[in-house]
Amino acid sequence: MPELPEVAGLIGFLQTNLLGAMLTRMQVLSSAALKTADPSYADLQGLRLAAVTRHGKFVDMSLTALGSPDLHGAAAAAADTEAYGAAVAETEAHASTAADTEAHADWTPGPLHLIFHLAKAGWVRYFETPSNAVLHPGKGPIAARLTFDQDSAVRSLDLTEAGTRKSLAVYVVRSPSDVPGIAALGPDPLSADFGVPELAGILAAGSGQLKGLLRNQRVIAGIGNAYSDEILHAARLSPFAIARSLDEPAVRALYDAIGNVLGAAVKSAEGKPASALKDTKRASMRVHGRTGQACPVCGDEVREVSFADTSLQYCPTCQTGGKILADRRTSKFLK
Repeated sequence: MPELPEVAGLIGFLQTNLLGAMLTRMQVLSSAALKTADPSYADLQGLRLAAVTRHGKFVDMSLTALGSPDLHGAAAAAADTEAYGAAVAETEAHASTAADTEAHADWTPGPLHLIFHLAKAGWVRYFETPSNAVLHPGKGPIAARLTFDQDSAVRSLDLTEAGTRKSLAVYVVRSPSDVPGIAALGPDPLSADFGVPELAGILAAGSGQLKGLLRNQRVIAGIGNAYSDEILHAARLSPFAIARSLDEPAVRALYDAIGNVLGAAVKSAEGKPASALKDTKRASMRVHGRTGQACPVCGDEVREVSFADTSLQYCPTCQTGGKILADRRTSKFLK
């Protein structure tokens, strides 16, 4: 599952390759993936990509018509959130004070947002030379195809999902807060206002185990199964430890691990093409997905706890005082 670092890397890739491009066509191949009807996805056609941002694991592509056939300057400024916010504010102010629609035909009342969540098995494929093959709804892994005009060159972006359990979600909205999952997100763990006191408050209010808390998007945004394993290993904490039981040093260790693990992963993802981000993630893992291998810190064997549709990995020496966790949620080994 793509998590915060991969989504951040994907956003950087899209900014580099598609900012300012006009969306000329959007094809929806999976009706189950499209979660909204108003605005219509057809309303995006003819708009230009002005910014790409992140909300937890959600990718937010903001498209607008700023009254100019060339958005290269706006696209460059869009990388700076404050500058983009000012551009959007100017657009909205212009539209709201328009004397009549005809006088301002080149302006829209504000950006529309194409937002997608890649879920467990979703990803994107970017093509500089798109195929002309006819797409058939309901067949193959492609849920949606976005076709762009980039300086008279055709580019395409496919939203894909492997497997039979389809969870990829696409939204077309006027505001990111119109997406229920975004409206309910907890704080971003890499934001400047997420500190030790904020984490301590979250842990004190939590009644469950650390592993589940870190993965709960309503509590902390962007961390999933893989990075929660890595964070807990770096913090030397059991995945089954009760959140509210952590003392002050453990809270600090967890906070540092969150910043260090995610920060390093985001840095590793910078500048990578979308096609390389999954391999970059796998290569950085110390315990996640490495059952039976040696822990790179202490040399002990990495162990696994399996659940119905997922699993976790941990190092007994580093995290549980050498104890092996029972392969069920009711394990009594908490520290």
